[in-house]
Amino acid sequence: MRNTKAFKEAVAQTLAELARRGVTLGPATVADTIERNISAVADRLRIQVRSAWRYFDAAALADSLAESTREFEESSSEGDVGRAPLPPLDNPELALILASVPDALAQTGGDLYAVILNVAVNAWMAGHIHGEDGCDGCDDSRGPAGHDWEARMRTVAEVQPDITKWFDRDVWTSALNDSGFTVTRR
Repeated sequence: MRNTKAFKEAVAQTLAELARRGVTLGPATVADTIERNISAVADRLRIQVRSAWRYFDAAALADSLAESTREFEESSSEGDVGRAPLPPLDNPELALILASVPDALAQTGGDLYAVILNVAVNAWMAGHIHGEDGCDGCDDSRGPAGHDWEARMRTVAEVQPDITKWFDRDVWTSALNDSGFTVTRR
């Protein structure tokens, strides 16, 4: 289905309609939604997929996606539902994670997926560690050391003494370029 002209046009139309509504979603998200909807219509009406396209309405789908996005944003902003506990911007562990990106790109031969996965996992863990004091499910999860976040940050800071430089975009970009890789948009 995804390789058809109708599918590609539907994705483009829906993205344009979303843009008119001031909503930004990734093309893959829109494509997945369209594929699910067209398949559902074909299954429910017991018709072929190519016939289900006559029921497709990009504007209506964009309205639905925009409403879902708005509802999610409203529910997420209340009580930080759906948000990980985030460390402060000057967090030494976050600096260490940022500093690891250029080296990881060089080590993986530019495998951006592997680098992003590494950063995501480390950031997730850093955020969780920072927020463990308020995490009911984390009691006794750190062993005898407990939840001494300050001690952990002191240890991390010893590994990366120049914390603030990694929060300078130009320094980070320079280190990335020194690794032999750049991130560009095509």
